[in-house]
Amino acid sequence: MGVLFKQYLSGDKIYTCSQCKTHCTDHGQLISKAFQGRHGRAYLFSDVVNVTLGPREDRMLITGLHTVCDCYCITCNSVLGWKYEVAYEESQKYKEGKYILEKAKVQKEGSW
Repeated sequence: MGVLFKQYLSGDKIYTCSQCKTHCTDHGQLISKAFQGRHGRAYLFSDVVNVTLGPREDRMLITGLHTVCDCYCITCNSVLGWKYEVAYEESQKYKEGKYILEKAKVQKEGSW
């Protein structure tokens, strides 16, 4: 197994994995808090770090059919959310390439 390289984010508002505290993204990447995940509320981010992606799969979500990949923490392998690869409805195309992190799977660190 190779050496694990993690990216550490600077800033005063960081979202981390709730299991192992690995940095995931910062508040500047937040697009919306008005999303629903498998375990309750979820956030839409433009970019995240320190995750690996699972296989692409078609999933029927509240807003229609999407092709998504689950996002896993690179340190503890917890599922944090998913990445939108393809949105089939025109009104949902803005989600493509963006990430959902579930509120129950991440925590805020820093000065909020």
